[in-house]
Amino acid sequence: MYGSLRQGFHHPAYQYISNYFRFVGPAKVKGLLYDMGDYPAAIPVHSDHYIVGELYELNQKDEYGWAFAQLDDYEGVNAEIGEIPLYRRDLATIFSNGYTTEAWVYWYNGNVSDHPIIESGDVLAYRNSK
Repeated sequence: MYGSLRQGFHHPAYQYISNYFRFVGPAKVKGLLYDMGDYPAAIPVHSDHYIVGELYELNQKDEYGWAFAQLDDYEGVNAEIGEIPLYRRDLATIFSNGYTTEAWVYWYNGNVSDHPIIESGDVLAYRNSK
């Protein structure tokens, strides 16, 4: 999680996360983070730019379908007919606590060209500095 579902945001949807997922630790992923106004947008890159976030693990593997269906809905992955999904969920290499692992990341699916880059890659620090 790199946006509003991180621990420090205290977003009401975080309660959902804590019911189905266990916090593993701080993490980062290669990407650029943009300020879209009401939310951040992550774009994958191959360069050495990183997005700061958190790594979570599913508590009960048999709840995979239900848990991710809820997250996909929250993130706008399931668009209405004729609309483009706001985000897409893809596997990415995550760097956490000195190791790498593969995990799901929600990447923005729209145009970011007219929006400022969050240089630090950390939306929580960025919002706190405003």
